[in-house]
Amino acid sequence: MANTTFSGPVRSENGFQMVSKNATTGTITVTSGNKMVNEAIASAGIEGTAAVYITQVERLKSDVTTNVNLVKTTIMIDLTGLRSTAAGDIIGKDGSGIAYIARVTTADQGVVFGVTMQCLETPAGGDPDINLHSATEGTGVEDTPISNLTETLIINSGDLTAGSLVAGGDIAADQYLYLTAGATTDADYTAGRILLTIFGYDVAS
Repeated sequence: MANTTFSGPVRSENGFQMVSKNATTGTITVTSGNKMVNEAIASAGIEGTAAVYITQVERLKSDVTTNVNLVKTTIMIDLTGLRSTAAGDIIGKDGSGIAYIARVTTADQGVVFGVTMQCLETPAGGDPDINLHSATEGTGVEDTPISNLTETLIINSGDLTAGSLVAGGDIAADQYLYLTAGATTDADYTAGRILLTIFGYDVAS
């Protein structure tokens, strides 16, 4: 099929998928689906040695009474290969610079009213006390204080262990997300997986 350009919004109740086609057999293989728009612009400083994150945006069925769509965004972060340093410093790949996870926008995540951090694998090596901040600036560098930015603490997790779940409040529009160390542990992570879930709503047009 040739390239197609649309002048209006493109919507799908069941998401979108990237596929590849075998030139010889014609077999279609799904390579990815429902990728968060901001995944492509996540900073290099949050890229560890493992798969860093998988993102997905779901627009749930509209409430026909209020004409509001619920929006659920999930981000899985593999900490392996990232580094924590001092308390309050941004977590990221050692020496790789800017280390934001993603940017939250009203167009993609809706008006955010809540967020959770679930630990899927206990962090090892680096500091297990991992907090989530938002900031106006997308310039936060690994191994620098989050307080250098115009920031807000979203989740203060305490030490994470597999199975723990911590909830936080809203996130303002057009904010960049960062992980920070809650205590001083200057070391690379050798294990640890975190699932962030962001809940928002948008008004259907």
